[in-house]
Amino acid sequence: MNVDNARSQMRKGMLEYCIMLLLSEKAYYTSDIIRRLKEANLLVVEGTLYPLLTRLKNDGLLGYEWQESTQGPPRKYYVLTDQGRETLQQLDGAWMELENTVHNLKENRTFIETNQ
Repeated sequence: MNVDNARSQMRKGMLEYCIMLLLSEKAYYTSDIIRRLKEANLLVVEGTLYPLLTRLKNDGLLGYEWQESTQGPPRKYYVLTDQGRETLQQLDGAWMELENTVHNLKENRTFIETNQ
């Protein structure tokens, strides 16, 4: 098994969820989203982020607002829509289920290894 590939697939699978978690806090400019994800050790490049943001916007989960900038033209800040907030609640539940499943499997593995 290629562990790097598996890690990459895991990250891709949770990237939308992580973006929505960030946007549940407040509106973010694209470079701020990248910075916050990097701070959380989830590296993402603009070429990956922009299509994802567009897809989430087209799905009605994100909107955007223009905010004036002191460093040039107005900037597009992404925000979670009401539908996005509802979806995020559902994803929170799905994440908890996955987390519990993995935890249970790991605990069961540890129990079996220590009792053999």
